Amino acid sequence: MRIAMVSEHANPLAALGDVDAGGQNLHVAELSAALVRLGHDVTVYTRRDDPKQPETKRAPGGYRVVHLTAGPRRHVPKDELLPYMNDFARQLAARTARRRPDVLHAHFWMSGMVSALVGRAQEIPVVQTFHALGTVKRRHQGDADTSPQKRIAVERAVGRAATRVAATCSDEVFELVRMGIPRDKISVVPCGVDVDQFTPDGPPAQKGAPRRVLSVGRLVPRKGFGELIDALALVPDAELVIVGGPAPNRLGRDPEARRLRDRAKRLGIADRVHLTGQVARKDMPALLRSADLVACVPWYEPFGIVPLEAMACAVPVLATAVGGLTDTVVDGVTGLHVPPRNVHALSAKLRELLANPAWCATLGAAGCDRARSRYTWDRIAQDTLRTYLRCPDLAERAGRELVAGVRR
Repeated sequence: MRIAMVSEHANPLAALGDVDAGGQNLHVAELSAALVRLGHDVTVYTRRDDPKQPETKRAPGGYRVVHLTAGPRRHVPKDELLPYMNDFARQLAARTARRRPDVLHAHFWMSGMVSALVGRAQEIPVVQTFHALGTVKRRHQGDADTSPQKRIAVERAVGRAATRVAATCSDEVFELVRMGIPRDKISVVPCGVDVDQFTPDGPPAQKGAPRRVLSVGRLVPRKGFGELIDALALVPDAELVIVGGPAPNRLGRDPEARRLRDRAKRLGIADRVHLTGQVARKDMPALLRSADLVACVPWYEPFGIVPLEAMACAVPVLATAVGGLTDTVVDGVTGLHVPPRNVHALSAKLRELLANPAWCATLGAAGCDRARSRYTWDRIAQDTLRTYLRCPDLAERAGRELVAGVRR
């Protein structure tokens, strides 16, 4: 099958942890590579945000990345990209007209808008993965939400226009149905984890305290790092390591990093809170294995890949009961749930887990089993293919090929 991934701002080749580079970039990269391993032809179309980027590059995973020029050849915050999407759509249409894909798989709402236009004009099925929904972002961020005003309306139109919608978790399904998208066109296709890279085996990174709590993500308030620092003040003999954000040499200029460090200083625990900045992917398993537990405590979270990576390393997860975290982390089995933005509940759960290493080991072992049985990228790729084949045109073609194979 010839598959076109459309990911306007999330380049699968980008360094993770930097501005606007996170779970979606990783999802597109890993899913594309897994589909290639299954024998499919995958091209990712993304926006050129650096003049040095080549027009086409073959990724290590075997898929092609095509950089389309839409707007300035530099980084533009994703919430400011909407005016350039007409240019992006024109270039995508020219490419797909020359080399027609069997399916357009759009990632994020602006990619969905572009893919809906191209797919309708060229009669190509469109599968939509939102990764995050404007209704949820607006609900939790309020006036701090920088999304374009049109986002929610466009998302609703994109969901209705798509041939299929691939939701990343059950919570998203309910949100999509409330938006008026028919339930029978929605499939649940979660994110995955590389279980060859993230394993319990191998050396851990060095600790700086008897007990370590690790948290990973972009340095934005909604990731809950501030609440974690407040909670740590009530947890003695433990350190908090926050991984993510800009490169270490730029961390001192990052406003959120400075805010978090000031918060720790005011609470008298600056010596127990460590911000690492951006960490190379190859170093992440050792960091995760060094933790007694991994805390993923965002205010909201469409899915969350870090809990899966921790589980694959047999590390228990303390997660807020929001979004996709309620699917991946099974409360009392692979980790514990805690209400979002509740410092007292968070500190109590941290103390409870850190005081019981045997329980942590049991939770970690169950998490590892769950990650390896349900969330490998090869399985996610199979789930994705099944979603593609529920598109009427592709299902009909697959039926014809099956009949032809039997006759041969």
